[in-house]
Amino acid sequence: MAEAEVQCEAAVIEKKMTVPEGDIQCEQDLKSIEDEEPKVEQISFKLVFNKQKLDIKWEPNKTIKSLKTHIETLTGVAPAMQKLMFKGLVKDDQILSEAGITNGSKMMLVGSTLTDVISVNTKTTTSSSASAESKAATKEPLSKQKVHEKVIKHGIPDDAMPAYRNGHDDLPDIPLRGMVNKHNHKVRLTFKLEVDQVWLGTKERTEKLTMSSIKQVVSEPITGHEEYHMLALQLGPTEQSRYWIYWVPAQYVRAIKTIILGPWQKF
Repeated sequence: MAEAEVQCEAAVIEKKMTVPEGDIQCEQDLKSIEDEEPKVEQISFKLVFNKQKLDIKWEPNKTIKSLKTHIETLTGVAPAMQKLMFKGLVKDDQILSEAGITNGSKMMLVGSTLTDVISVNTKTTTSSSASAESKAATKEPLSKQKVHEKVIKHGIPDDAMPAYRNGHDDLPDIPLRGMVNKHNHKVRLTFKLEVDQVWLGTKERTEKLTMSSIKQVVSEPITGHEEYHMLALQLGPTEQSRYWIYWVPAQYVRAIKTIILGPWQKF
C-alpha cells in the first residue's frame, strides 16, 4: 500500500491526523465520515444577567465549568466571579443535563466584572473618606451637647480659679477648686503624689482614686469660654464610666494629664 494511502486511512480512522497534502479524495472521505457522525443536540436557554437576557445554546453533556468560560466572552464576568443559579446554585463539575437545564430554561448569573469591582471599591473608599472628613468638620462641640449644656448654662462659678487660654502651667500647691460635676455640685481635685492618688472631693464625700485606676483623661475647651475646659476622668473601659468636671482652668489641663497618665502620653 502506498504511503499516501496509509496516511489517508489513518487520518480517516483517527480524524486527528493531518490529511496528506493535495489528497482531495482523502479529504472527501474524512468529511463524509464527519458528516455521518451523529450531532449532539444543543440545549437552548436564556441567561439573565442584570437587565440582560442572553440566548445561549450549549451541549447537555458539557460541564458548567466550560459554560462559565463561554459566559465570560458574553458578559465579561470571570468564571471565578460567577454564580450560576438554577433551582439553587449549580456546581462547576455538573453537566448541563445533571443540573436539570432544558430547552427554554432560565438561568441567572450573579457576578460582577473586574471593572465594576474596582469602581465600587474606589467609590466606597472615596465615600468613606469624604464621610469621615465631613463628620470631623461638622463634629458638635461637647459643650454644645445637651447633657453638658445643661450644666454649662449655669455659667462660670463665682469661686472658679483664674484661667487663661493658650498656656501651660504646673499644678499649684493647693487643690484645684471652683469646679462642678454633672449635677452642678462643687468639685475639687487634690493630687497626692506621695501616695500616687488623686482625691476627688465633693460636699458629700471624697473619693481617693489611684492614678492607675484612671484609664483615660479627655478634655475640650468650653465654647465661648475657651479659658476653661470640661474634663473627664475615665474610670472604666467605656465612655459611660467618665466622671465629668466643668470649669477646669485651661492652663492646668496638660499638667493634670501628665501626672495621671504619664509624660509619654500624647495630648
